[in-house]
Amino acid sequence: MMTMDTSENVSVHTRQWTLQPESEYRFELDPNTTLAIKLVSGHAEIFGAELAEGKAYIFGQECKAAVFTWQGCTIEVTGHPSVEYLSDETPMSIYANVHLALEQMRVRALAAVDGSPIPEDEGDDAIGIDPPRVLVLGPENSGKTSVCKILTNYAVRAGQDWVPIYVNVDPSEGGWAVPGAVSAAPITAPIQTSTPAATLGSAATSAPNHVSSNALLPLSYWYGHAEMRRNPLLMDRLIRNLGENIRDRYENDAEGRCAGLIVDTPSSFAASSSSSNDHRLTMIKACVDAFQINVILVVGHEKLNVEMQRTYGNRMAVLKIAKSGGVVELDAAYRERVHKYQLHTYFYGHVMQPPPGLPSKAYVQGGEQTPDQTMHLSPLSASVNFGDIVIYRIGEETMAPSSALPIGAARVVSEMQPLVVEPAIGGSGLYNAILAILAPPNPDESERYDEEILDLPAVGFVAITALDIPNRRMTVLSPSPGSLIGRTAIVGSFEWQE
Repeated sequence: MMTMDTSENVSVHTRQWTLQPESEYRFELDPNTTLAIKLVSGHAEIFGAELAEGKAYIFGQECKAAVFTWQGCTIEVTGHPSVEYLSDETPMSIYANVHLALEQMRVRALAAVDGSPIPEDEGDDAIGIDPPRVLVLGPENSGKTSVCKILTNYAVRAGQDWVPIYVNVDPSEGGWAVPGAVSAAPITAPIQTSTPAATLGSAATSAPNHVSSNALLPLSYWYGHAEMRRNPLLMDRLIRNLGENIRDRYENDAEGRCAGLIVDTPSSFAASSSSSNDHRLTMIKACVDAFQINVILVVGHEKLNVEMQRTYGNRMAVLKIAKSGGVVELDAAYRERVHKYQLHTYFYGHVMQPPPGLPSKAYVQGGEQTPDQTMHLSPLSASVNFGDIVIYRIGEETMAPSSALPIGAARVVSEMQPLVVEPAIGGSGLYNAILAILAPPNPDESERYDEEILDLPAVGFVAITALDIPNRRMTVLSPSPGSLIGRTAIVGSFEWQE
């Protein structure tokens, strides 16, 4: 049921929607428009994160989301979405059941660590006492990230002080860093949704200090491309690096381990084209091994579910879950625009203007922005010498196919070999390139090795906005102050666009 506010004028477009229990209000936004949603009464959530009553939440940058209610609610919507409708056909009860099963695993794991009696299950001894380590698989546009956010937010809200680890191995998602990164972060507060530029909240390095719900400290590795097929060997290695780091963290934190982890994957893991089939199954296996997966969730894909049952069904729980009818088909142009939003937000932050006619100033963006404390960042532009920073590219970009090599000749450059990029040479591809600045090598490890830089996490990202070859200097845009002298960086295939 929808009731219209009759006192509106042309520029102000505010109306109320009344949602029945277990239904949701879905919306999609066009570029350069924003929407405000206020919970008037009842309880509601967005991807598992609760809305506070009486606060106006702002959404923008082509956000596509849904407000769901378990008990029923009334919301007030201001703005002009390109699509909006109510639906009572949602898979939320299925997702809630999955959450309850994972919660049972957490409780049993914690009881085992504390030496308490392990709660009895309804005749199910197969669960064991392992915390849930969940791999979410599914084709393009199936809502994998939404499922991961809902399950993570429900765990955080369960009242048990769980801090699950959210792992994002989809380089086109960007996660907390910029597109091209794969990362993991412990989640302490529900992940807010307001823009696709910060799908998983903002990292502490590029969020203002006052935004506590977004002050995440992710561990990121730089893959540098949107597509897995660009360099599957490198992706495999980075996944294993992430897994190793998480295991090290858990070794010193037996209780923290009980919250488990949830792994969000790229759609290419589910693509069934025969050419990438080997890569695909190798990647799934890399995730299963690296993160010691014990639950696989397949979102809306019958064939993949059968395949996973056959491969892993005897070792772990493999569940097929329905995809939501609200999932939007996203095209390549939209994904490119989102990459641009993500890069821009990383450097400049993003202040969303409220829709015209929003009566009060009490609105929030990303969970916590207020008009006087905005998500605005001031990046620095600095000039550095070519010699100040060593830049690598991983693997040769322009590899000839093996069939084009002389008979008997082996390829000299491997896909994993770091090659130094010389900015002074024409065609270096550095103009407008995004660079990942790497952590310094561990001083304890005296032995250096060729591919060491593949195992160093990224500590930040910069963009090269100008190259002055005669004077051997380049202009670098950075989100925060700090010297780049003596740093090591990797360049990928993402470009900075103003």
